[in-house]
Amino acid sequence: MPTLGAIADDFTGATDLATMLVARGFRTVVAVGADAVVPSAEPDVREAPDVPDRWAAVDAVVVALKSRTAPVAEAVEESRRALRALRAIGCRRFYFKYCSTFDSTPRGNIGPVADALLAETGERRTVVVPSFPATGRTVYRGRLFVHDDLLDESPMRHHPLTPMLDSRVDRLLRPQTDHPVTRIGLDTVRAGVARLRAALDDEAHADALTVVDAVDDEDLRTIAAATEDFGLVTGAAGLAVGLTGPHPDQARARPASGPRDPGVVLAGSASAATRAQVAHALGRLPHRRLDLTRLRADFDTAVADLTAFVRDRWAHDPARPPLIYAVAAPEDLETDTPAGAETASTLVERALAACAGALVDAGARRLLVAGGETSGAVVSALRARTLAIGAPIAPGVAWARAEVCPSDATHTVDLALKSGNFGGTDIFTQAWEQLV
Repeated sequence: MPTLGAIADDFTGATDLATMLVARGFRTVVAVGADAVVPSAEPDVREAPDVPDRWAAVDAVVVALKSRTAPVAEAVEESRRALRALRAIGCRRFYFKYCSTFDSTPRGNIGPVADALLAETGERRTVVVPSFPATGRTVYRGRLFVHDDLLDESPMRHHPLTPMLDSRVDRLLRPQTDHPVTRIGLDTVRAGVARLRAALDDEAHADALTVVDAVDDEDLRTIAAATEDFGLVTGAAGLAVGLTGPHPDQARARPASGPRDPGVVLAGSASAATRAQVAHALGRLPHRRLDLTRLRADFDTAVADLTAFVRDRWAHDPARPPLIYAVAAPEDLETDTPAGAETASTLVERALAACAGALVDAGARRLLVAGGETSGAVVSALRARTLAIGAPIAPGVAWARAEVCPSDATHTVDLALKSGNFGGTDIFTQAWEQLV
């Protein structure tokens, strides 16, 4: 029976956290939306009748939402519904997961969702911990670093949806929340669990969202231990490094596919990390770049041509998964959207989602998807309801076993959802080795 419930603001973030929880001994399932936990969960739902059978072999459930860049009211409502659904199946402790680069706009959605979840749980306070040292994200003196760069001096400064123009987490958060925003520095964390807990219990932090410094995994373990009885914590997936689950030897799902089953890479992200991964793969995998002009002129034919290319490559060399990508270099970015046309990012998501559905129906059983928004579009197109987390690929990235139904038939596939910023340069060519 699950006792830990998490709410992630995008699909790659959900699998990111679930991967960490599996590594910590939690049998973890990612549920795509609140309805995948409890159908049509309502505010007064307290206990679902099928809980014992359906969730008996699960320790943690992560609800994947597509709320990071949604309108504030929509993000808040979806997050509330997710928490109510998780509570209905027995969860008593909750984790609001957002990106380790604190992706948000001046109005939200991190602050408004945190406020809403505090109100739902009846909690007065929580911590804000975006650090994830394994991926180079650390917080020191309240400032968020991406490897050696301050957040606002990193590539996140130019993010097309959530440009991050400040590195001070408390300054980013204050305009978004009705709670006080406070800080606890690294010296207090390094003084140990008891000292940190005493600081958190101080009246100054009693009703606050408290940003806590962390620069390595031991800091995160200290924070996790000091907040073990908090009803709600918030942070990136890194905070889970301090949690301990009850099934350390039974948590990982087995692969659904075999080594000769067809696979494909769908890369929609324009991040610097994904561009480097695409560039590495271009000389190693068969590939096609999305042609936005063709997609706008005749979407269905352009998608059919892409899927035909992938199927042809499968016939010639099934061991090398073809790559369909949006951006390999900055000059590939569309700078001027034609008047009245959908944006490039929306068109990319729609095209790769259509490719995913057609390719699964054609036999794809291994899909690696790059980009948070792209992953959300693909999972929605495949009509996946839950994902059981399997073998890790890189920090924050893992394979998952999923039941999907893009059209009439249901298929079991291995699916990896990769944040645009995560993974090594060779991830598109090496990830398949983990499916054993």
